[in-house]
Amino acid sequence: MTTAVGSLIEELRRGLGMSQDQLAAKLNELGNRTTVTRQLISRWENGYQGRKPGPLWLRHLATALQVPLHALESADVNRRSFLTNVAATAIAPATASDLLSHGFATALRGGPSLDDWQERLYIYGRDYMSSGAEEIQRRLAADMVVLQRQAEGPRMWEVAARLATLFAKTFPGTDAARTTGWYGMAATAADRSDDQAARVWVRGRAAIALGYEGASLAVAERFADQALAVDSRPSLGRLNALMGKAHAAAIRGDRRAALQLNDEGWRVFERVASPADEQSDYAVPEWRMNVFSSLLLARLGEEKRAEHAQEQARLLLPPSLPRFATHLELHRGLMLAQAGDRVGGVAYARAALSQLPSNKRSLTLRLLMAEVEAA
Repeated sequence: MTTAVGSLIEELRRGLGMSQDQLAAKLNELGNRTTVTRQLISRWENGYQGRKPGPLWLRHLATALQVPLHALESADVNRRSFLTNVAATAIAPATASDLLSHGFATALRGGPSLDDWQERLYIYGRDYMSSGAEEIQRRLAADMVVLQRQAEGPRMWEVAARLATLFAKTFPGTDAARTTGWYGMAATAADRSDDQAARVWVRGRAAIALGYEGASLAVAERFADQALAVDSRPSLGRLNALMGKAHAAAIRGDRRAALQLNDEGWRVFERVASPADEQSDYAVPEWRMNVFSSLLLARLGEEKRAEHAQEQARLLLPPSLPRFATHLELHRGLMLAQAGDRVGGVAYARAALSQLPSNKRSLTLRLLMAEVEAA
């Protein structure tokens, strides 16, 4: 039976593009031994007969997989260690004392109630749509230092899972070790919530975030498949999983699968669409679904369908969310570049990006710009 640490090892390895043989060779090099084989890596990842790496190999695994040791040691997510790697792995040392001070002071006051955390969850979902990644990361880190002390009971685990998912998104998908580690912890926290919708949503959100960015495709597909397996009923989580898997298929060159998944995503959307006026990272109104499809169709060279999706998105997009209008412009730049006008496409995309204030630019936009330049 797969263990939490085994799943995390596999996800990190895949995210780095390493085979089991390559990881075994790296571990033997680090340990100056020849005792780790591909078969042993497979047993660790699959939890064969309860097999787990011992303390020595955990240290070498942390080095090989580019994560802090305690990220692997706490992969089983006990209550007190769930988010303790926040200050060490995400926040500059200069701010660590501020985080600890904030956490200690809040603990002395008794900590926020569940209702308080639900309100913060709503605020973060709303603010993520317009705030920069650095601002959200800084605020979230401070709150999660507090939250890790209160992660008790199904409803608190659901809050932790959704916030950890948002936190993962403040790192670029190309930073495979960090994003995969955080998405993995978010998924484990969602499992502890015993809430099927949360379990599907966390995995689906990871899949669409990575697939849309075109990063860590193996991890995106893994999370998508997990989400689809948890519950077959229509939901926003399932919708995100389908669209994440569609983007991965498009980038891999599987045109037929990408289009089929896009169509299936729209069928699910018709059942579970969010209200048009809901502005939250936890929602998928029609304009956002069109943004997902716009990039997918642009990647596939489906110019007419992509342009239609862009028109529909612009018609419905709230004026308060200019960042997503920039997304659509970069999709158009990508189409121009792919159609043969690389210079014009890159210039178009750069001009669009320059119109957005730097503090409003997301990591995803920077990755999209790089995709246009590489087209």
